[in-house]
Amino acid sequence: MLLSLVYDDADMKLMKLTTNTGYVGEIIFVLWNDEIFLRSLKSMTPAVRFAEKAGVKVGLHHYDHDPNNRHYGLEAAEALGVSPELVFKTLVLEISANDKPLYVLAVIPVAKTLNMKAAAAALGYKSAAMATPTNAERVTGYIRGGISPLGTRNRLGTLLDASSSEFDCIYCSGGKRGLDISISSRDLARLTNATIATIAK
Repeated sequence: MLLSLVYDDADMKLMKLTTNTGYVGEIIFVLWNDEIFLRSLKSMTPAVRFAEKAGVKVGLHHYDHDPNNRHYGLEAAEALGVSPELVFKTLVLEISANDKPLYVLAVIPVAKTLNMKAAAAALGYKSAAMATPTNAERVTGYIRGGISPLGTRNRLGTLLDASSSEFDCIYCSGGKRGLDISISSRDLARLTNATIATIAK
């Protein structure tokens, strides 16, 4: 019997358990009696698994999402008690290239808006536009309000706003509404192979 990769969204470290019947039984008992552990097991989104596979530690931060609130990023910042400048949203851009649309992620602070001209220039194009919600969900595999820059269905180019470099740790969607992850800004840039540019205003 094997149980592995248990996260906690507070101060717990990643735990890897070996095959030991007594030990596994003890952990299962803890899980059964601890809602935090149970919620952590349910947090295994593609974004979390992607970071895990790359050996990058992320913090899991749950909050209660209000279905009537469409300001997803600001809602997360307020619910988690984090400054909005540390919380980043992931937008999906569409660029017309060679008669075929090219989709790119733009990751910027939740309180700011995207400078579309600067984003296009950073990619070497004259113009770009926001992808429709349907296309954004199709190419990322995530629903609107839960789009993460990690673990997307298709590997997408990524622009990361330069302000991220000012902080050791930033927050972004964990791959579903009501879940953010905290991650080193350097790790996020590395995992997404991001182009760092000033794209927010």
